[in-house]
Amino acid sequence: MQTILPPDDPVAASRFVLPVRVYYEDTDAAGVVYYANYLRFCERARTEWLRAIGFEQQRMLTEDGLAFVVRSVKADYLSPARLDDALTVVSTIDVLQRASMIFGQKILRSSELLFAADVRVACVDWNRGKPAPIPAAVRSQLEKLQST
Repeated sequence: MQTILPPDDPVAASRFVLPVRVYYEDTDAAGVVYYANYLRFCERARTEWLRAIGFEQQRMLTEDGLAFVVRSVKADYLSPARLDDALTVVSTIDVLQRASMIFGQKILRSSELLFAADVRVACVDWNRGKPAPIPAAVRSQLEKLQST
């Protein structure tokens, strides 16, 4: 069993921590979290992290025509989560490039690691469907939060 202890402050130590409760809607016929829902939990954590540092994705889309989209995911499912489990999604920014970044994301039950993923997110010009540089204001905040 691998363990990782999240920090008390959700944005401390270059990490963002989001608590998630497993509801009936998150489970499959076997009573465990359906595999795709781990990615939904990770999406929520990335979105809330951006919101916590002052950037809302919908506003970025409507005002700047830019969106963050998932380009690739490498995921390891290590142990199942079950109905009513209290989970923690821990996110880090492991790589920050001109138009993309890689988030390291882990889902834990207490200190037990259940799921780990590397998620590459690209910044795109929504109207052109092409990569675009991450806006300077967003980039400067992300650089402060990047894992070392």
